[in-house]
Amino acid sequence: MHLAEKAGLWTDERQTAAREIERRIQADGLAVVRLSFADQHGILRGKTLTAGEASGAMKAGVGFSATMLLKDTAHRTVFPVWNPGGAFGGKEWEGAADVMMLPDPSTFRVLPWAPHTGWMLCDIVFADGRPMPLSTRHLYRTALSSLADAGYDFFAGLEVEFHLFKVEKTKLGFGDAGQPGQPGEPPEVSLLNQGYQYLTEQRYDEMDPILEILRTNIAGLGLPLRSLEVEFGPSQVEFTFRAGTGLEPADAMVLFRSAVKQVTQRNGYHATFMCRPKLPNVMSSGWHLHQSLKDRKTSTNAFMDPKELLSPVGMHFMAGLLDNAGASAAFSTPTLNGYKRYRPFSLAPDRAIWARDNRGVMVRVLGAPGDPSTHLENRVGEPAANPYLYMASQVVCGLDGLARQADPGPSADMPYETKAVLLPRTLDEALVALSGNKALRAGFGDFFVDYYLKLKRAEIDRFNLEVSDWEQREYFSTF
Repeated sequence: MHLAEKAGLWTDERQTAAREIERRIQADGLAVVRLSFADQHGILRGKTLTAGEASGAMKAGVGFSATMLLKDTAHRTVFPVWNPGGAFGGKEWEGAADVMMLPDPSTFRVLPWAPHTGWMLCDIVFADGRPMPLSTRHLYRTALSSLADAGYDFFAGLEVEFHLFKVEKTKLGFGDAGQPGQPGEPPEVSLLNQGYQYLTEQRYDEMDPILEILRTNIAGLGLPLRSLEVEFGPSQVEFTFRAGTGLEPADAMVLFRSAVKQVTQRNGYHATFMCRPKLPNVMSSGWHLHQSLKDRKTSTNAFMDPKELLSPVGMHFMAGLLDNAGASAAFSTPTLNGYKRYRPFSLAPDRAIWARDNRGVMVRVLGAPGDPSTHLENRVGEPAANPYLYMASQVVCGLDGLARQADPGPSADMPYETKAVLLPRTLDEALVALSGNKALRAGFGDFFVDYYLKLKRAEIDRFNLEVSDWEQREYFSTF
């Protein structure tokens, strides 16, 4: 048996897709195929094979060091590697040993900006075919399976804000290179527009040259792009995508972010999905996740009710999101910077509440009685979130609400004055909430939650050792 068979992934559908890819590689004259996996932060890593090697890789996989899954956002390895048992007390973790990428042929694309290049997203498994417990795509797939057992499919659409800048000066001198735990210097950038003219056509047209390049390439990838919009702040935009089922929207998000970064860099621009860049007058960016459940028996929207705004299923699911909001923030807002966004009167939430069509709450209900498009918009996320963890957290928390038949309470029509549990103000607060959360520990497993807590706390510890500009201003002269 080859590895894909051992992993239980060599289905008839996968074999058919693999044969079609082999045909396309030859017909399109591709030179290389990139194999990518989303790491713990949702950043794509991988290897590039010559085109002739792709067929074998779909069966046998390609190895990479397991340490890629043990690093914080500055690429510093947080867990032990060289000790007996490695990071988690098993032979498979010792000595930076290989784990395997298995390409998923259903994700195959030809990259429009590099037309000699094919691309596939990979699942991660051990060399004997066992699932890799740190694979966030696998974790999300497991959550979707639990949801299917309850009779539903997850249906999600993306609304993603980010910033686009013109690169004025790259930082590629030897002294700018950085090292693990100390990233290199970011580029010097300038604005593409002045902002604060939300949705005006003039501001959009100022950014049209790079937006049209992005639109063309995203369309070439086959991603379900719906709209391109100018957001509130300078050089800030929002892209929205049609809803998809299951893995589709998460896979689309990791490919979208990677594509935007690559295409802009090739054209002299810089894109960032960082929530709040430290640049004058720049606004915070969010990632609003639109979601509903599809009944597997009737193929209808389980959130729709003929007489009420939301069905009982929708109300219970939403209650699960609200009740577990503090803990799930560790996945929807996984960076220290992202918590700068949670502030009152800012079109961002600061407490766990809901309302109908209100942009100040955490969960905005969109739709009406009898409306088949009725759904929830969770406004809590940041655009840097790992899509698999963000969406898995929604499924797990929603299932918890369904199991308890939880009540979300009344609608909050004054979102910044309603008495309710506040969202975490820092990543550290979110991690404390996650540590003690029974629903997410049950859904994600103690092994993954404890791993994630250690990973993110190491990031916080590193941050706390740095002297900030604020401290220098506050204390250097005064004391």
